[in-house]
Amino acid sequence: MNDIQGSYNAAATDYHAILRDYHRADPFEKGALDYFCQLVTDGPVGDLGCGTGRITTYLAGRGMDVFGVDLTPGMIEVARREYPELRFEVGSLYDLDLKDGELAGALAWYSLVHTPREDLPAVYAELFRVLRPGGHLVHGFKVGAGSRHLSTGYGHDIDLEVYMYDVADVAGLLASAGFAEVATLTRAALPGEKDAGQAALIVRKPATP
Repeated sequence: MNDIQGSYNAAATDYHAILRDYHRADPFEKGALDYFCQLVTDGPVGDLGCGTGRITTYLAGRGMDVFGVDLTPGMIEVARREYPELRFEVGSLYDLDLKDGELAGALAWYSLVHTPREDLPAVYAELFRVLRPGGHLVHGFKVGAGSRHLSTGYGHDIDLEVYMYDVADVAGLLASAGFAEVATLTRAALPGEKDAGQAALIVRKPATP
């Protein structure tokens, strides 16, 4: 099973306490996010699948006009409490409450790790829709094959399926959705990690001719 809302509603507060500063300590995460920040110089940015807002607030600190969207009300509740100066909304990456071409930049930063491979094209199509021509997307994910089930995590009983993806396969799916490659960043697994590694793909919606 894959009870995303129930699992993260229960674990939201402890999840935030554990991960709130992870990106500041991990050179890979920080490097990919900073690269993205250099590419998106104006316009609204959506942190899509923002969790408790740890990346949203980092991007805001870099001067971005950023807001967060997440499927889980419990995660949004924590984000609003921790970062009241920022905007957070409950929503689904399959059907975003955003206009066509509304965003200059978008993040799907490990927000699709519970999404099976066969559902990725629908999400990528929606991300393509909401980006303006010339807009950039950064997509962080776990590298590998198949999935593993989590029944405990962040100090709670949870019910989550975690999917790993092949980098070339994800790049191909993004290209099929219409995106053009900008950069592909990968790193090998660290000691104790159960995945084959981590990846961040930065892609662009082609500008209108």
